[in-house]
Amino acid sequence: MPTAIWEMQGYWCYWHGGAGYSGVGLLINQTLVPERPAFTHPPFDFEHRIVSAEVAGVTVTSTYVPNGGKDFPAKMQFLEALTEYVRVQNGESRSMVLCGDLNVARTERDVHPKERKPRAIGQLPEERQALERLIGQGLVDVGRALDPDNDGLFTWWAPWRNLRARNIGWRLDYVLANTQLAERAVSCVVQKEIGTSDHAPVTATFL
Repeated sequence: MPTAIWEMQGYWCYWHGGAGYSGVGLLINQTLVPERPAFTHPPFDFEHRIVSAEVAGVTVTSTYVPNGGKDFPAKMQFLEALTEYVRVQNGESRSMVLCGDLNVARTERDVHPKERKPRAIGQLPEERQALERLIGQGLVDVGRALDPDNDGLFTWWAPWRNLRARNIGWRLDYVLANTQLAERAVSCVVQKEIGTSDHAPVTATFL
């Protein structure tokens, strides 16, 4: 069962994961939400890959799309279900932020030229089409919207050959927001210098 397994002063902390494989979490500032919020998982959740909570009138969803290397159909099914989830949320006129590792490089520009491989999972046309259908449910790719001309906007680097330091990477991690909320975004930056993961944090600020 998913449980809140740690606490940090000033935050409601929730971890949804298991057995050192996949997992997602949310940390919510208690000044925004004085009472502990309900953390929920849509029916299509599997392998602990999605969690949502209401934060100051905004549905915040953290997700980790399957890589697809071991089970590509499962990845596509998850993306389809996620698209329907967003469609329903927007149909209910809810403000929302969907963020996390979506495991798809949106366009060729989102992969360094040295890493572009037409048949690589994460760059396949059908995956990119699925991601566009997701974004097309009324969402904005905040990072790209605020930094449209950056050809080096990457969030993941293979952990060899010093690729991170050389910025030879892929953009797999996103902050997606509905249109009205995206208009309030003032920054969305990749913190490339932070962390020990092969991914970098992506931090968005909304006024």
